[in-house]
Amino acid sequence: MGTPSLSPWAVLLLTLVLVGLWAPCVVSRQPNFIIILADDVGWGDLGANWAETKETPHLDQLAAEGTRFVDFHSAASTCSPSRASLLTGRLGVRNGVTHNFAISSLGGLPLNETTLAEVLREAGYSTGAIGKWHLGHHGRHHPNSRGFDYYFGIPYSHDMGCTDTPGYNVPPCPPCPRHSTAARVARKDCYTEVALPLFENITIVQQPVELGSLARRYAEEAERFIQRASDSGRPFFLYLALAHMHVPLAPPLPPAPGRGIYGASLSEMDALVGRIKEVADSLGKGSTLLWFTGDNGPWAQKCELAGRLGPFVGAWQRQRGGSSAKQTTWEGGHRVPALVYWPGRVPARRTSHALLSILDIFPTLVALAGAALPPDRGFDGLDVSPVLFGWSDVGHKVLLHPNSGAAGKVGEIEALRLAQYKAFYTTGGAMACDGSTGPAERHQPPLIFNLDRDIQEQEPLDVASREYQAVLPAISRAYAQALQDIAADNVSVADYSQDPAAIPCCNVQHVGCRCHGAAGATRDPHVEKRTPRLCL
Repeated sequence: MGTPSLSPWAVLLLTLVLVGLWAPCVVSRQPNFIIILADDVGWGDLGANWAETKETPHLDQLAAEGTRFVDFHSAASTCSPSRASLLTGRLGVRNGVTHNFAISSLGGLPLNETTLAEVLREAGYSTGAIGKWHLGHHGRHHPNSRGFDYYFGIPYSHDMGCTDTPGYNVPPCPPCPRHSTAARVARKDCYTEVALPLFENITIVQQPVELGSLARRYAEEAERFIQRASDSGRPFFLYLALAHMHVPLAPPLPPAPGRGIYGASLSEMDALVGRIKEVADSLGKGSTLLWFTGDNGPWAQKCELAGRLGPFVGAWQRQRGGSSAKQTTWEGGHRVPALVYWPGRVPARRTSHALLSILDIFPTLVALAGAALPPDRGFDGLDVSPVLFGWSDVGHKVLLHPNSGAAGKVGEIEALRLAQYKAFYTTGGAMACDGSTGPAERHQPPLIFNLDRDIQEQEPLDVASREYQAVLPAISRAYAQALQDIAADNVSVADYSQDPAAIPCCNVQHVGCRCHGAAGATRDPHVEKRTPRLCL
């Protein structure tokens, strides 16, 4: 007796059923995206990563309900380059952003670079940025001109302007002057002349910023944006770039005994993330991907106000002086916490050891949205959705680490990762808590560490060893190929020129650009005339 044949329609129906059974993670509609980027956060600042940390119950719950990535890296070890790479999927040697922009910068992320927000908005998304920008604020470099429908935040780091309540910093900074005749207090590394501005779109709504209420305002504006986008029926992309854990720290309440200022601030950040997760869940679990990570490692020179490195102490560098955290190419400078939460799609209670980067956010979200990458340029990030979904645990074969201020020319690639091996062509230490720095040293042949055995980067492989001789050709080949690929790419050049006229100022007639009126805002006619010239 022959096997009964199926009609074409029956075959099609059976195929659809099987696809539904075997591919539960295929996205049927455009998901919402929330990227939460913490500032200067340490890998060990999450209890899920480091048992000594007790202040992050909401983040730990996020890890339990999603996937934790323990070999995840920022694309640079300082603010502007890391953020530029997140929003372009390209290293600073390609996108042009190799070091931080100033309050008087005329330029920013080059205008020929396409941002993630621009791609997603073209794909039908509502796009919002809340928090720190630091990719240029003058003219067309403002977030509203870089693909974001809505912006609320500070255009650079919140230590780059004075406030009336300066918070905690090392060394402490004075409050803004209130009268033009007031004596200026000069402090190294403190901004004392111009107050810190808070923007809503292109309008300065508060200057100086009230730091104690900033976290609450960010959470409120994030909720409002999510609700507006949900009401519109469009998918949304929210880029929430927190002030935490960058100094100055301004926890809302005095810290409990034994927790310290840093612990209290970490708890505040944790609660903010928990609040955003609740809002996302209220839209219907499974409709929103939430990705939490950091822009670089802790700022060690801030002493007790700096984060926890976990095991990534860069012991080789510490023995020679200086910090092995922010601004360096040691693991403590660029290995950052990373959690992805997407109920029903990203596996819960999973730990991934895939080698991933903040560079991967751009191509991954573009793919999940059903959009296309911009043409005519190379990307350093990968679409890592198979890793997110638990189908694979393979990430980058090679990951490049650019110089970020501690040693070597900023932006240049002089450290790289190949599997478990990390090679340094240049080393150096940033300023440590004790004020020491580590001198720049060139290495030819490179220092090579086996991170599987030496996560503290304490003892490089012996150049004469069989292991070193076996891995050196592959590292040299990968390094040469990477540099060749970058040289052949369409690379951009950022404008780092400065002009005092580019400094955001809501009222030039008041000392420190202070605004008067309710909530710090002003309706003085000077504001309406001044703000568009600064920001449009």
